[in-house]
Order: sequence, then C-alpha cells, then structure tokens
Amino acid sequence: MADGFRAPVTVAITGASGAQYGLRLIDALVAADHEVWVMISKAAHLVIATETQAELPARPERLAASLGERSGARPGQIRCFGREDWMAPVASGSGTSSAMVICPCSTGTLSAVACGASNNLIERAADVVLKERRRLILVPRETPLSAIHLQHMLELSRLGAVVLPAAPGFYHRPQTVDDLVDFIVARILNQLGIEHRLMPRWGE
Repeated sequence: MADGFRAPVTVAITGASGAQYGLRLIDALVAADHEVWVMISKAAHLVIATETQAELPARPERLAASLGERSGARPGQIRCFGREDWMAPVASGSGTSSAMVICPCSTGTLSAVACGASNNLIERAADVVLKERRRLILVPRETPLSAIHLQHMLELSRLGAVVLPAAPGFYHRPQTVDDLVDFIVARILNQLGIEHRLMPRWGE
C-alpha cells in the first residue's frame, strides 16, 4: 500500500443517473484511509455536471486534485486514470486493486463487462478484476429493466460479481437526499468489508 494507505479500491463512475453515489463512495473510502483509484467516463462527466454542483476537470491529474480537495484526501491518496491509459495499474492483473466498484453503472457498461468487451479502461479494469477473482461490485441505476439487462446481471452474478442496484430503503426514515445516498454507499462498504458510520446495521 502506497504511503501507508489501506489497500486500494477502484471506483468507476459511468453515465447512469446517480453520480452522487459514486462521489459519496469516494469520500467514504478516503475517510476509511484507503487509497482510491478513480475513473470517470465522458458520459459521467456530463451527468455529474447535470445532477450535482461539482465541477470536475477531465484531465486525470487535475481531476485527482479536485476530488482530493472535496474529500479531504491526503496527498497521493486519490489517483485518476484516463479512458485509454493502458499503462494504468488497473489494466493488468499484476497491478489491479483489491476491489472495484462501478457506481453508478450504466446498462451499456453492464453489457460490456458481461461480454468482456474491454473497449476502454473501465471495461478492461472490470475484466481484470473478474479474471483475478477479486471483488467486483456493480451499482446499476435503471428502471424498468429489460430482459437484456437482467440477463447481463445474471451472467455477472454467476461470474462472481455483486450486482447492487441503487434502490435505497426507507426503514431508516431518511430525512434528506443524502440519507438515501448514504444507504446505498453503506451497502457497498459492507460488501467491501469496510467499517463505517454512515448508518447503523440492522438491530443496532
């Protein structure tokens, strides 16, 4: 682990609605002292600009600095990679992170990962995580779901990936949109085995 950070976790944000989930996940991983490797698709940049107040630059170095500033990350804690940065560690099994989360995951990305397309670095990174038998979590945000979407989800589940739809519950009586976002991010952290205080576990 670089500079004393905990094992790196890769976060990919794609062009589905729900950019807030991915950005909040980055914040939570930084707070948990993990190194965070980030990829943001071109479509995701458009969604982020539409759904949030965040203004994130496209160039990886500037993007890392911007994300680091908003999350309070330590120097070097966040690394960002471009769409075709094939020398990035996530592109190889010898350099891949301990886990990868695609959050939110567009149905196009879902399809590509299920088919092993690897047309860009996000898809390749997911392919590497699957072949290395590491943890891959996909957070689709789409409704209704077609048979094609469901078939791809089933295939990915059979391959060992976790399909975690962005479908927050309400039993914790959320008061704000942030409460709904934290519900999903807490579920992701649970799957990663990362302690958090976003919300209590059932029965606590």
